[in-house]
Amino acid sequence: MTESLDPGSNASVVAERKALAINLDPSAYGTFAEIGAGQEVVRHFFKAGGASGTVAKSMSAYDMRISDAIYGHPQRYVSRERLTQMLAHEYDLLVDRLGPERGKTSRFFVFADTVATTPHDGAGQGHCWIGLRFQHEPGAEPSDIILHLRLWDSLAARQQDALGIVGVNLIHAAFHARDNNDSLLNALIEGVGAARVEVDRLDFSGPALAHLNVAEAAIRLVRLGLTDAVLFGPTGQPEVPSEFFYHKDILVARGSLRPVSHVNLDMLEQGKKATPSENLVSLLEISLRDDHTSEADVVARARLANELGYPMLISRWRGYYRLPGYFRRYTAGAVTLVSGVNNLVEILNTENYTALEGGLLEALGRLFKAQVRLLVYPMSGRQLNRLYQDPVARRVCFPDGYTFPDDAVIRLDSLRLHPGVEGLLNHLKLAGSLEAVPDCNPAALNCQPRTLAERIQRGDKSWEAEVDPRTAASIYRQKLWQT
Repeated sequence: MTESLDPGSNASVVAERKALAINLDPSAYGTFAEIGAGQEVVRHFFKAGGASGTVAKSMSAYDMRISDAIYGHPQRYVSRERLTQMLAHEYDLLVDRLGPERGKTSRFFVFADTVATTPHDGAGQGHCWIGLRFQHEPGAEPSDIILHLRLWDSLAARQQDALGIVGVNLIHAAFHARDNNDSLLNALIEGVGAARVEVDRLDFSGPALAHLNVAEAAIRLVRLGLTDAVLFGPTGQPEVPSEFFYHKDILVARGSLRPVSHVNLDMLEQGKKATPSENLVSLLEISLRDDHTSEADVVARARLANELGYPMLISRWRGYYRLPGYFRRYTAGAVTLVSGVNNLVEILNTENYTALEGGLLEALGRLFKAQVRLLVYPMSGRQLNRLYQDPVARRVCFPDGYTFPDDAVIRLDSLRLHPGVEGLLNHLKLAGSLEAVPDCNPAALNCQPRTLAERIQRGDKSWEAEVDPRTAASIYRQKLWQT
């Protein structure tokens, strides 16, 4: 079945209404520079009528030599570097030429995009960088909004159509819907939806947007369903996953990370020892599926991990089985997940897969794809006995009367499980998909990461011994989880 193209769709009509509203605004005046997918944004302004009141210039420098002569030579053409070159050049030109004449009455703007749609052979996924540099009032210092989009339509023409609508939405939202994160972010994909366009990276700056927090807006993208995950690099800056993970092997440990503790760090350290690779990216991950804390809380957790040199992925998935598919978008390298015994209970709980036709077996099939393995981190006897009190754990994994000495170290090979579960895990071990972490830091086994924030809040200083000293200092300095 082919995807239909309907240039008269309701989404296009709404986009043209927004374009007309901008055209009828006597103060909005700017340049459109579009490379790679036609002049998909500015055409809405021309079709709406009254474009002479808005469009100072429209251009598309397709030839690389022409483009380089105008903007300079970038490392990659569909990149933030090229986009910022375009915005800077066109904005300076606009203000220089028209500022003396219109500067007191016009809100100048430049819209730019650099795009790679899906080629004719269907290989590769469409994506683009789009951005807007604009004045919120005449004479103001400019503000920037920069986005990286993944275009999920299979046809290039459909991707072009979606890009045109998002571009109009961006310009209209910058002038009319920037009061808060939700109004701005929801406006971006109005008329196209997250099924067609994913916003996996955003940035903004300048006086018009000073009241908004970029990092919290990135988390909000996940909560609003506008992207599957956002990535903060080890320096704390948002990253584009397709660039950050390209050709990398990946090691990831999930946790609530309120805050990151010795056990989280030891999981990654032990995982590195069991994952020989010269091209390895080690990162921590938080799932927001059952996390109801504020965006500020999530950002604080990410920052604490970044201070220790680790990237942080914030996703919207509860199930582990979705992680390999996400990483496979960006790399063919090995994917290794590190989890505790408590996470095995979560993975093997059939109630988590009622939405999958194949239930648990389908989830495991999607989890353990080629070059994907799960490393199981040890657990102390004390923690295992506490886990046994959970009725789900007893029903899913552990036989009746299951106990261990509190000071025991329970590894994957010493677990006793229900016969059906044990047989399944034995198969995964023989296939090389499931392995025990070979070693651990004994001090890390005594951590109780799920109660850290609660202990910080009530002033129980036992938490200090369970985190890196740099993390403890940051928590005190920023008064995190403190009443």
